[in-house]
Amino acid sequence: MLDVCLLGTGGMMPMPKRWLTSLMLRCEGSNLLIDCGEGTQIALKEVGWSPKPIDIICFTHYHADHISGLPGMLLSMGNSERTEPLVIVGPKGLYNVVRSLRCIAPELPFEIRFIELDQNTEEYHIGPYILSAFKVQHNIPCYGYSVRIPRKGKFDPEAAKKNEIPVRYWNALQHGECVEDKETGRIYKPEMVMGAERRGLKVTYTTDTRPCENIAKAASESDLFICEGMYGEPGSEDKARAYKHMTMREAAELAQRAEVKPQELWYTHYSPSMLNPRQYLNDMKKIFPNAKCGKDGMQVNLCFKEED
Repeated sequence: MLDVCLLGTGGMMPMPKRWLTSLMLRCEGSNLLIDCGEGTQIALKEVGWSPKPIDIICFTHYHADHISGLPGMLLSMGNSERTEPLVIVGPKGLYNVVRSLRCIAPELPFEIRFIELDQNTEEYHIGPYILSAFKVQHNIPCYGYSVRIPRKGKFDPEAAKKNEIPVRYWNALQHGECVEDKETGRIYKPEMVMGAERRGLKVTYTTDTRPCENIAKAASESDLFICEGMYGEPGSEDKARAYKHMTMREAAELAQRAEVKPQELWYTHYSPSMLNPRQYLNDMKKIFPNAKCGKDGMQVNLCFKEED
């Protein structure tokens, strides 16, 4: 199970009814935050979620509307008596950027561990998440992220019986443990009783970029694709190209090309000049039927699908 919440959907500057872009994911008591612009703490409070269980913070890039809320967030986490280490992920230069921002949050009761990205794609297994970072096309180094929750294969009792594995070891094997029978010396391994890994859950998030092949590959077979729709009005393509952003139409075409399944696209990172992105949604649905305009506080609970 994976909880997903768009905390803020604004780009460039916060608006009276729109916080800056940030996304929170929750799984097995662990929270993962992507981007932390000004106002993210307030957006978090508005949905009733706590900063204390944030174990991972990922940054797409270091423009202020994506990172300016970090010092306050770190202080709030410290004030909540958090002591567990925090992992921060972002493009090369992350350590220096965070160190500079921490001049107003110098003392924290927890350790910060840094993962700096410099490859075209990188993957890490942190807590319950498999985090895949992929380079996108902005005017400074910028990454998108896919977050996956893996799912083990089914336990096969017939295979356990065939291998003459005592019932008392079945539970440990189902939880991925190897077991040695001290009486016989036999070693039982999970692969002896577990089927192939089943389809898990996947959310892909990208913003501040032109459409590119890395995004199409990363978003493939996502349960949810969250993508910037900076501009919606017809004729905005030149502006999007000039500032290395994406229009709502381009995002819909990208989702269609990526074959996002089960075909859900949420727009985010709207230009301050676009007060009502919904006015363009019907045209976008002609390209990608399940396109939706993200809004602050929008949530979904993704669950594993039962297989035939």
